[in-house]
Amino acid sequence: MTERPEPLTRWHDVFESKDARLLDALIADDCVFRSPAVHRPQEGKVLTTKYLSAAMVVLGPTVRYEHEWWDDGSAVLEFIADLDGLTVHGIDMVRWGSDGRLVEFTVMVRPFKGLSRLMSLMAAELDKQDA
Repeated sequence: MTERPEPLTRWHDVFESKDARLLDALIADDCVFRSPAVHRPQEGKVLTTKYLSAAMVVLGPTVRYEHEWWDDGSAVLEFIADLDGLTVHGIDMVRWGSDGRLVEFTVMVRPFKGLSRLMSLMAAELDKQDA
C-alpha cells in the first residue's frame, strides 16, 4: 500500500484534534460541500468550514474511520459513529487540488433513521454557530 496522501493525513489531524481553526489551511476557497441533508451543494470555504465544524461537534465524540481508499487526488473514507444509541454508517468522499487543499467534500450516511437523527443534531449545532 502506498503512503497516505498529505491532504488526507491533514484531514485526520484536523478531525482528531477537533480544532476547526485548522480547516482554514486545508480547505480551498472554492471548495464544494455536499451533504446528505441538503439538496444543493454548499459552495465556498465559509460554508464548507461551517458544516465540517458542526460535524466535528456532532460526530466527533464517537466517529471511527474504519477504512479508506485513495488515489493521487481523491479519497473515500468509511466511518461509523453512534448518535444517541443509533449507529450511523457513512462515507466521506474528498478531492483535493494540486496545492493539497480540499476542493470537494461529499458525505453519504445510512440508515435513514440515523440520517434523520444526524440532520436534527447538525441543524441544532449549525443554529448555535449562527447565534
